Amino acid sequence: MIAVGFRVKSGFAIAVTLEGPASAPSAVSRRVIEMSDSAVPETRQPYHDGLFRTEEDARELARRVKIVKRCAAQSITALLKDTGATRAGLIVGSLIEPEKVGNPHIRAHASEGRLFRTVLQDALTSRGVRCEVIVEKQLPARSAAGLRRPAREVGRTLDGFGKALGRPWRADEKAAATAAWLSLT
Repeated sequence: MIAVGFRVKSGFAIAVTLEGPASAPSAVSRRVIEMSDSAVPETRQPYHDGLFRTEEDARELARRVKIVKRCAAQSITALLKDTGATRAGLIVGSLIEPEKVGNPHIRAHASEGRLFRTVLQDALTSRGVRCEVIVEKQLPARSAAGLRRPAREVGRTLDGFGKALGRPWRADEKAAATAAWLSLT
């Protein structure tokens, strides 16, 4: 079985692919999944209009979202072609509903979090990949319960993935690898 884990960011995601079984996973690949267009910089933070300003033009927002969806679909198509992954885990910062956020600037960040999470999830599920979304704060408890291994052993295994895949191997890559590993269970 092959699974891919993502640490979702604004405009991109870190993806780590593992091959299982979950009892003895091996690292396959690591890459950045682009969900924005470098030729259209405002798609990296589509709900922003410059520093600490929000985009209020509905037509402009719709244009940016359309580009984000296209970029995510292209990136996921390429990833799945290369890896053959059938399961995925998405690590996100929050599941907060933007409508519940009072501050317009923070609401823009929440809107972008929801956008990139849902666009990635939609791109995967529309291609038959089973997905699970995990809030980053919940990852330690979820990995302890799902992997049924001591934290030290999980850490050693994650370090081994990093050695196999090379640098960079930071917290985002480890979170993505953990999500992939959980998807193998």
